[in-house]
Amino acid sequence: MVILALLISALLFGGMTLYSCGFAPFLFNALPAETAGPLIRKAFPWYYLFVIGAAVLAGATLLTSDVFGAVMLVIVAVLGVVSRQGLMPMINTARDQQLAGEAVAKKRFAALHGASVAINFVQLGLVAWVLVRFL
Repeated sequence: MVILALLISALLFGGMTLYSCGFAPFLFNALPAETAGPLIRKAFPWYYLFVIGAAVLAGATLLTSDVFGAVMLVIVAVLGVVSRQGLMPMINTARDQQLAGEAVAKKRFAALHGASVAINFVQLGLVAWVLVRFL
């Protein structure tokens, strides 16, 4: 079960890294903002489902052999739920308000987006910690 947990955790780490550092920046470089924005907005719910599902699955497979690692992965999943169900709708609303010309919304969007990026880095760090502990 530990090997399966490590493989799922590695998939999670790689998927999160590819999405955050590859896919999202690529879209904004390759497409006009009017196209990239709506596309990335549609992709993020699926990204969070991947993070939540993979973290829960990896955590469940670690539960009997490494409770600490399992807890770290559950935290990753919980942060994914918070981001998907709480933060993401607020980010989308702030962005819509910003595009509608509300000056205050620009600062709100920047703060919320910054929070989501910070949470994502915390999640990546936790998954990396789980993986490195088995070296």
